[in-house]
Amino acid sequence: MRNGSPGKLGGIAAQPACAPGQSTVLRAQRRFAEAIPEYEAALALDRNWVGAYYALGQCKLFAGSIEETIPLVEQAIRLSPRDPQLGIHYHQIGLVHLLQSRADEAIDWLEKARGAMPQRPDIHANLASAYALKGHTERGAAELAEARRLNPDDRYTNIARLQAVGYWEVPKIRALFEATYWAGLRLARMPEE
Repeated sequence: MRNGSPGKLGGIAAQPACAPGQSTVLRAQRRFAEAIPEYEAALALDRNWVGAYYALGQCKLFAGSIEETIPLVEQAIRLSPRDPQLGIHYHQIGLVHLLQSRADEAIDWLEKARGAMPQRPDIHANLASAYALKGHTERGAAELAEARRLNPDDRYTNIARLQAVGYWEVPKIRALFEATYWAGLRLARMPEE
């Protein structure tokens, strides 16, 4: 399956309303709501574009349509079950479960993500939060320590720093992060400042 590029139609590269590069640029600029229709148009032309399912799921999550994220990422997994980026798919599903206060499911998916991509500090930080929310504060603190060790900057040193580098503009998503992710990190002993 294709992972990073759209398909071809009659030998001519498929050009949705916005070229695939433009949808990626919009997503990188955190203009998630604007990127959604571009990824949807690309998927209308190529239903096998694995990367677009993941990216669309991420856009839906941060634009506030969190309930639409998991089915999109699960489709990416079905299309490419041996994808080298499978860990980020597991991670996104785990994050959605965490934000929806389903810590057990979050832990299951985040542990799979950590097994697939142990070098990703964000996976360890999310797992730290989920463990702590379940009352496993020592495991949470250990995962938080690993996130700090793996990350090249200081974003995991305190809540204020992490909030400064993240995307929290949609009030619904910000509230979910506060009630779950940040609450769990506090339980895992991440200081406020």
